[in-house]
Amino acid sequence: MKQTIFATTCLIFSLSSFANEPVSTSFWSDKAIGGIDITSYQLAQEQANRNIQQGNKKYTVRWKEANWQFASQQSADKFAASPETYQAKYNGFCANALSLGEGLIATDGQVWEFFDNQLHLFFAEKGRQRWLKGDWKAYQQQADLAWKQALQ
Repeated sequence: MKQTIFATTCLIFSLSSFANEPVSTSFWSDKAIGGIDITSYQLAQEQANRNIQQGNKKYTVRWKEANWQFASQQSADKFAASPETYQAKYNGFCANALSLGEGLIATDGQVWEFFDNQLHLFFAEKGRQRWLKGDWKAYQQQADLAWKQALQ
């Protein structure tokens, strides 16, 4: 009985922690990743181009205490139906900064790359290049640890 209560308590705590994960937003608002339509990254990746779309506040979805903007109602609906499908690693914070132990550095969504089929955002092109030219798997392990620590 005690184990069941403990397991349930842990589950509730982990779900509440997940709901309060920070999202990369601008200093002045709760607009996520610079207002970029997060669904447009996958399309750009599939089409082998770097053409991402700016969102419009007219098509906004509230998720993880942030406003996610989209280029169309269709994109907003796709995201709302399954936000985890489009979610960037580390909720849009700079993957490189985390891997270097620099903490949660917000991004504007302009510098990005997919590693292992997961979207990673970067504060600057220099960080993206570091990951492309270096051992991104090792960098991701370091970033994963830093992310876990940041959530505690």
